[in-house]
Amino acid sequence: MKVVALISGGKDSCFNMLHCIANNHQIIALANLRPSASSDKDELDSFMYQTVGHDAIEYYSECMNLPLYRREIFGSPLIQDYDYRETPGDETEDLFLLLKQVKESHPEIEGVSAGAILSNYQRVRVENVCNRLGLMSLAYLWRRDQKELLSEMISSGINAILIKVAAIGLKPTHLGKSIEEMYSHLCNLNEKYDVHICGEGGEYETFTLDCPLFVKKIIVHDVETVLHSDNAVATVAYLRFKMLTLEDKPVSTIATTPIIKIPSWQDDINEFMSATQGW
Repeated sequence: MKVVALISGGKDSCFNMLHCIANNHQIIALANLRPSASSDKDELDSFMYQTVGHDAIEYYSECMNLPLYRREIFGSPLIQDYDYRETPGDETEDLFLLLKQVKESHPEIEGVSAGAILSNYQRVRVENVCNRLGLMSLAYLWRRDQKELLSEMISSGINAILIKVAAIGLKPTHLGKSIEEMYSHLCNLNEKYDVHICGEGGEYETFTLDCPLFVKKIIVHDVETVLHSDNAVATVAYLRFKMLTLEDKPVSTIATTPIIKIPSWQDDINEFMSATQGW
């Protein structure tokens, strides 16, 4: 099916796109929610959206040769229960309006790529919006083992760097390091302090500079480290990109069909969907 991919800039949304392609879907548009122009914050107090690094999202359209639809976040997390219902002023309604706009421009879209791994809060809200718009949520990373998942992301060719740290054992000096460089350290933190290896507890956030679907990669020339809070247990800090450029990639490094591991349960679902077509 034709799919719009929700992107935050992070590793999860990019890796889920790889799974969409591996499962024979076609990504025809990208969608992202960003802080409002009147906000002076790089990061919002959102339960739904990653906003650190939002200034660099515009590069993704050129990286993937796809249209990018963006909308400002005006809502806030008014409904914090897992069982979401349509609520004016809630941040979920910004996602509804964004995907409604995308569907109006691309009525052939049937699915939405979402990189949710562990958050029921996110999953329920994406599914709520999809149901209201007659779309299918494609969340291939859902409930995957995080150690295995991060290893697969690295092996797939995703080059993502840490752009925010907010957990014990993670320091501002770790900002800018790749997930490959951080893998062993994150596994150690998981064993010592139960830190989520993929950052599902908000321990860290990433920005993807390159992945097999990109025709151009993002080069970081200059950044600023912003110290959000200097806590004795866990300092919160993030990167603000000051200068980025794009660089063409050799054709041989661009994958039209990514080579990634597909869990057995996905094979079962794909077989079922193929068997039920035409019912």
